[in-house]
Amino acid sequence: MQSMTGYGHGESDGGGARICVDVNSVNRRQSDIVINLPRELSALEPRARQAVSDRVARGRTNVSITFAPSANGARTLALDRSLARSYHDAMRALQEELAVSGEITIGMVLQAPGVMRFSEESVVPDQVWPALEEALGRALDDLVKMRTREGKHLAKDLIHRLKVVRQSLKEVRRLHPAVAEKHRLVLLERINKAGVEIQPNDERLLKEVAFFADRSDVSEELTRLESHLTQFAHTLRKDEPVGRTLEFITQEISRELNTLGAKAADPEISQHVVACKAEVEKIREQIQNLE
Repeated sequence: MQSMTGYGHGESDGGGARICVDVNSVNRRQSDIVINLPRELSALEPRARQAVSDRVARGRTNVSITFAPSANGARTLALDRSLARSYHDAMRALQEELAVSGEITIGMVLQAPGVMRFSEESVVPDQVWPALEEALGRALDDLVKMRTREGKHLAKDLIHRLKVVRQSLKEVRRLHPAVAEKHRLVLLERINKAGVEIQPNDERLLKEVAFFADRSDVSEELTRLESHLTQFAHTLRKDEPVGRTLEFITQEISRELNTLGAKAADPEISQHVVACKAEVEKIREQIQNLE
């Protein structure tokens, strides 16, 4: 199980270039891969995207790829003569317009943006790909390791919160059998205060208590909740993307807790249900970080 947040870096030499790759990922419901490649290597984007997709199932993944001539690289420089002449003419025209003196040197022209650049023809994407693939693989290894470490921390927190929910539901199971009897005693007290004489085994009283007991019975909800919690814990132990599955299970837990709270009809049980809902909301927030 992995978190959706992490960072990785990788480098490699090949094809006359030194490749550097930085990868970071953040939370996102779907998989969203953004790759920034130098223009000279844009033909390699589909391969790079597939390599990331094979390792990352969910989240927004940003990949930044840069390259420079390696120590033994054979890249050549290209001179844009037309652009150089344009810069020179513009400098001369500005000099005449402002009536200022000074020498316009070749160095000034060559330092102008775009005049001198590495020749695009000297970079062959297919030759660079092995190095890019290796650097990207190293970066993704780092990313996955960090996401796995974070995922383990999240799992520990989720397991703790599951225990809190289970303890509260255990108290609900303990309190629930006495709810009907408490309701019967409350009814008798109200009837007596009203000055109406009634026997404890009066058929009308027994029917009312039986109806209340049936209406407030939460045994089915407790059984389903225990099943959902067990499934949640089992899913946490899987070595695969589980975020969406846990989201669905958490939604089902919330639904059962809402029904349980509506049927509880007892202040103590209601307090435990509220405590469960608070923990489940924290669980819901945490699993938004899981792949």
